[in-house]
Amino acid sequence: MDARVVAEKSQPESHLKAGLKSRHLTMMSIAGVIGGSLFVGSGSVIHSAGPAAVLAFLTGGILMMLIMRMLGEMATASPDTGSFSTYADRAIGRWAGFTIGWLYWGYWVALMAWEAYVAGKILNGWFPAVSVNAFVLGTTLLLISINFFNVKNYGEFEFWFALIKVIAIVCFLTVSCLAVLNIWQVGEVSGISNLTAHGFVPNGIEPVVGAMLGVMFAFLGAEIATIAASESKNPSQQIIKTTKSVVWRVGLFYVGSIFLIVCLVPWNDPMLGQSGYGSYRRTLELLGVPGAEWLMNFVVLTSVSSCLISAHYTASRMLFSLASRGDAPACFKLTKADSGVPVYAIIGSCVVAVVMALINFSDTLRPRDVLDTLMNMTGTIALLVYLVIACSQLKMRRKLEASGRDIPLKMWLYPWLTWAVIVFIVVCLGAMSFMPDYQVLVISTGGAGVCLALLGVFHQMRCSRRAQRMSGTVGVGTRG
Repeated sequence: MDARVVAEKSQPESHLKAGLKSRHLTMMSIAGVIGGSLFVGSGSVIHSAGPAAVLAFLTGGILMMLIMRMLGEMATASPDTGSFSTYADRAIGRWAGFTIGWLYWGYWVALMAWEAYVAGKILNGWFPAVSVNAFVLGTTLLLISINFFNVKNYGEFEFWFALIKVIAIVCFLTVSCLAVLNIWQVGEVSGISNLTAHGFVPNGIEPVVGAMLGVMFAFLGAEIATIAASESKNPSQQIIKTTKSVVWRVGLFYVGSIFLIVCLVPWNDPMLGQSGYGSYRRTLELLGVPGAEWLMNFVVLTSVSSCLISAHYTASRMLFSLASRGDAPACFKLTKADSGVPVYAIIGSCVVAVVMALINFSDTLRPRDVLDTLMNMTGTIALLVYLVIACSQLKMRRKLEASGRDIPLKMWLYPWLTWAVIVFIVVCLGAMSFMPDYQVLVISTGGAGVCLALLGVFHQMRCSRRAQRMSGTVGVGTRG
């Protein structure tokens, strides 16, 4: 008997409540993946990889589309707030669910710190008399307070924040398309000359491969809709809708906008290399759009606020799921009776995020270029998460088919595409581990993953021994 089964007999169950509406999940699926990393982080990606950065975004988009299809297949068969962590537990083993759950939780906590710092920098630019750290702390505490109430409040805030992001990026795409077609001729640039004028792959293929870390940092978050769907009515239907909309979202918002940027802005523009400057802002400046800096700062502030709330929501739900499975302290699975909110999981995630934000981004301790460092570190985590999702889907599909259960949404060309994704991720991580600019981040993040896996194996063995003792199966009742 599993230790979790024994624990369930002695402790009351805790459940989340369905409070998210269809329009909440629809807007999350459309704009949830659009974060500050797209507006802020894409500039450094373009500056290092050149116009070929569009290939990195295209490759990352295809990878994310395939991963979402795999995740959608598993989630429609069994919606769960633990999402792929739960599926890894069932398909690979408890240690795998433990490892990827804690790694994913750490990713979102780190992302909260990143988003809070970006928001603090913007607000400090508007109100320089107040320190960045004061804004970081104030922004974090203000925005995470939303998740202490009914989940529909999170859905409502995310709906309106996402709507602002969608309107902003549609306006950007419209103006940029007009400039590429030589219809908008107000600013300094038009047409597509910058796509090849300074070389399409000016620095070789290595920076393009390395750019995958920044790209994956930008893409990770699309899976939030599959986690949030467990707190809505008809979760399987919502997951199918979200998964099928991934293709046009990635093609339009990410690949499309980056393609327009590399057409209009020289890749070696020194402003793109400035940390936190932003490729979108630079594009609007060259197009002669008035108030480009203020407009993009407002959009980025909205985006990072949206992502901070989502990151806190996702981290708290993953911690709740880990606790529900016995892989985290039991207090984190307790929920408020009236709202079904996992209050202790929310508090735990918030405390760690605030500490990370104030320590990592202090003037004395933060790295010289903290945004790019954190972006690449979490990009490595994204690739590891995707690898586990692919391995889980490979095994869970066999179990679902063997059980004869209906599979509402199936992965294309199974198992060949799944194996192709696994090989691609392994090759990318292997190649990056030999690149001087990325090997420290890849190896250190991979080392953290290995340590968590070993801890997970130890945890699984300890729980198995405890379950055997509690069930009395070891040497009991075997004598006649």
